[in-house]
Amino acid sequence: MREKNLRVLEFPKIREMLAEYAVTDTGKEKARALMPSGEAETVRRWQAQTEEAMTVFAYAGANPMAYFTDVRPYLRLAEIGSTLSPKALLDVAETYKASRIVRAALVTEREDTPYLTELGSRLTTNRNLEEEIFNAILSEEEIADRASAELYEIRRHIRLVNERVRDKLNAIVRSSETQKYLQDAIVTMRNGRYVVPVKAECRQSVPGIVHDQSATGSTLFIEPMALVEAGNELKQWSLKERQEIDRILAEFTARVAPDAPMLRVNLDILGEADLIFAKAALARAMHAAPPKINERGSVNLIRARHPLIDPDKVVPSDLWLGEDFTTLIVTGPNTGGKTVTLKTVGLLALMAQAGLQIPAAFGSELAIFDEVFADIGDEQSIEQSLSTFSSHMTNIVAILAGVTENSLALFDELGAGTDPTEGAALAMSILEHLLERKVRTMATTHYSELKMFALSTPGVENASVEFNVETLRPTYRLSIGVPGKSNAFEISRKLGLPEFLIENAGKRLSQDEVRFEDVIANAEYHRQVAQKERALAEQAALETTRLRDEADRLRREMENRRAAELKKAREEARKVLQKAQRQSEQMISELKKIRTEGVKEHELHALRKQMQDAIDENSDVVRPVENVPEQAPQDVNVGDTVLLTTLGMKATVLSKPDHKGEVAVQAGAIKTKAHLSQLRMAKPEVSEKKKKAVASGKVSMSMRPVETECDVRGMNLEEALHCVDMFLDGAIINKLKVVTVIHGKGTGILRAGVHKHLKQNPAVQEFRLGRYGEGEDGVTIVTLK
Repeated sequence: MREKNLRVLEFPKIREMLAEYAVTDTGKEKARALMPSGEAETVRRWQAQTEEAMTVFAYAGANPMAYFTDVRPYLRLAEIGSTLSPKALLDVAETYKASRIVRAALVTEREDTPYLTELGSRLTTNRNLEEEIFNAILSEEEIADRASAELYEIRRHIRLVNERVRDKLNAIVRSSETQKYLQDAIVTMRNGRYVVPVKAECRQSVPGIVHDQSATGSTLFIEPMALVEAGNELKQWSLKERQEIDRILAEFTARVAPDAPMLRVNLDILGEADLIFAKAALARAMHAAPPKINERGSVNLIRARHPLIDPDKVVPSDLWLGEDFTTLIVTGPNTGGKTVTLKTVGLLALMAQAGLQIPAAFGSELAIFDEVFADIGDEQSIEQSLSTFSSHMTNIVAILAGVTENSLALFDELGAGTDPTEGAALAMSILEHLLERKVRTMATTHYSELKMFALSTPGVENASVEFNVETLRPTYRLSIGVPGKSNAFEISRKLGLPEFLIENAGKRLSQDEVRFEDVIANAEYHRQVAQKERALAEQAALETTRLRDEADRLRREMENRRAAELKKAREEARKVLQKAQRQSEQMISELKKIRTEGVKEHELHALRKQMQDAIDENSDVVRPVENVPEQAPQDVNVGDTVLLTTLGMKATVLSKPDHKGEVAVQAGAIKTKAHLSQLRMAKPEVSEKKKKAVASGKVSMSMRPVETECDVRGMNLEEALHCVDMFLDGAIINKLKVVTVIHGKGTGILRAGVHKHLKQNPAVQEFRLGRYGEGEDGVTIVTLK
């Protein structure tokens, strides 16, 4: 790609935007040097890498790149034997760390990032050396005591000597004999030696070595003689410390040098990874989408936006080229967006071929071009004595010399800057030549001749940008298939040009020109009307879809609610039936035991029928009710019997309707709220079965033989207490004094619960656990009053 064409289409600005999203200097360098590729395989690989980076963003939630410094200069120093500074070694360790972090982020078990996984697998790490450097070097100016055993021992001696020196100095400073010779009672350092400030006239009174004096000469900084030997010792240990630090740095440098080739490879890979993730970050910021890449020369942009225009102001455009036609002529008024359209197509093509996603909708498609030529803007040169027309023609000559059938050629105001007739003729000749060579071409113009050329030439299509004459503002919408109108007369009239001048200008136009412009205006008017009607139809369709979805949602909610209520009702009924079944089985079991005592078989059958009738009656709670009114009641009263249409159950009204039209109802054991529209009036039922069952129960109770034992084993506590109460009532009626409750041993829950219940029963005089032969702890003997 030629740098001039990239500059005209503002691709360098995109590179600068990309560099802002790079984390490292190496990545920024690669971003600023990014060039579009003309190889389809390369472009597809770059696009796949960017899309994989978007996937990693989605998984990780952030950019996985770690910062590192370009350490290639340090690596060269290490290879030639120089000792690296602490800062250089820390930067090398940061590179090791970045390689490790990026490798861990890219080399995963995911199968949807093959390119990035392969890229990360090429990174080499050396964690041992990385951690040793970080542990030994705390900062650019500080080496850790534990960097080596020798350094630790040296610094321990330095601390001891320092403590001795400070103790002696403090003693000197605090001494009453010495204080009168001192300028200040402080300790300071000069040339790495501890000194005290002595008055100049008292020099002979404080023996020692003078290391410095004040600017006025009134103060001498003297190292007392008593500290000279300790100071010399401290100096020796400091030299040893410096030598040991140099040895440690040299050792680390020697270990880094063999890794220099590997680190250079890592730097290239990290820079490439940084560039890929910068592309993904830029795509996220632009709300961009991956384009489909083809080699047919086809362009199909859906809601494409120029990436350098404010996203809140840019108007998306749909544009296609290369299938039914290869040349597109864009017409319309000035400032209408024609040039922006050209730049959008050219810039998006360059971005796609550089591996960048484009600011357009999903499904947009771009071809691979070997070059994107652009003659846009006025590049006249005073130095070269080139006019506007000459400048444009120079560019066009260069384009025609380098263009191929795989190129994209963009011309702004083709043929302008000279006589309109000659300019239009030249423009048509150039476009016809490019059409014959099957070059994908876009050109903007004001010439009516070019509009006619597009209408009459196969492979050439008109397009126009809209302009609102009422507001004198462009809408920037592109319409393919309709030529544009310059609207010079209408704009002039709105701006206040006298009407007689406009009419005079209109008379100078030929009838064919007037007719042609009127046809264009009429076509444009009907197109805009059709577009508005289509927008209204689409809006109505969306509203219909929304209402349908809302209705479906409400229906599903009602069905789910009905199913849940039915499930709850059936569960309640199942519990009632299970309890009734246990009671009936217990009664039948007892009757079998006493069959030999005179109970007849027909009585046993009657009791079974009574239990079955009770079960059938309970089952009616969830049985659908038939023969109910189809209309919902307008009002209901407390106590009315109604049918819940959502549950298919009868219920009793518990409250009057509230302001929402909702009433409280009870269906069996279920209490709920329902709207009047969900109710139907139903007739209350008087259950004859229930009356018979009650009557039968009374007869059965009076005919039941006397029992002295109550077995509650296998029941839960609530059932057991209910059974014990019924048993005690029968015992009292039959005037029994001592009875037995069999609760079993088990965990003791039944026994404790029965005992607590017996304590609260006023008919019980006393109770105790059974003795040997009575059942021991498994029974309770109850004495009644």
